[in-house]
Amino acid sequence: MNPDETKFGFQTVKQAEKAKRVGEVFDSVSSNYDLMNNLMSLGLHNVWKKTLIDTSSLKAKAKILDIAAGTADLTLAFAKANKDYEILQTDINHSMLMEGQKKLINSGVIIPAITCDAEALPFVDNYFDCVTIAFGLRNMTKKENALREVYRVLSPGGKVLILEFSHIYQPFQKLYDAFSFKFIPILGKLFAKDELSYRYLVESIRVHPSQEKLKEMMEAEAFEKVSYTNMSAGIVAIHKGYKF
Repeated sequence: MNPDETKFGFQTVKQAEKAKRVGEVFDSVSSNYDLMNNLMSLGLHNVWKKTLIDTSSLKAKAKILDIAAGTADLTLAFAKANKDYEILQTDINHSMLMEGQKKLINSGVIIPAITCDAEALPFVDNYFDCVTIAFGLRNMTKKENALREVYRVLSPGGKVLILEFSHIYQPFQKLYDAFSFKFIPILGKLFAKDELSYRYLVESIRVHPSQEKLKEMMEAEAFEKVSYTNMSAGIVAIHKGYKF
């Protein structure tokens, strides 16, 4: 793969093209995103997000940045966990943020939202106590740039928590592949009228770095005490790293 190329699912595309195509995917799926999350994960995504929050161990008035906030599941869960948190949410996709804003307003919660690229965050250095990315890192064009930006905006002693699909334990691989490549696109076609977008989402999981590789990438961007916890036999993992 050439230096100016990257992966869009299983396809190799120009880096400049990936963000546009990912944007089109999420413009298409935004209105049905929550429904499809529940169907695809059999509701487990709520457990995974709760686990992230339960293990975050934040101080009472922590400043939290939720990157790739999407439809605001994690943002809302943090707000419910502690009303004193100072929370800001971002996403590169405006359609997803607007779906999230509807959810927050319906829950009686107001949290600022900014449409921006995680690879060029519009925030000052050393500000946030915690940065979270849930199911967003794999869609970023230059993951190392996003990790570098996260490190920049974290305050000393701050932490990043990354919840992402990962590499399942090998004995379950064939069954997982059958479910992912055959069943999920059918769900997308039936419930979201969009089979191709969900085929991309499945492919994007397969080309995402393994647990160990992502750990190495975080360490390369100066994060310390990097660790990860597998859930659901490695279908997802939570990576944690600190800035000291």
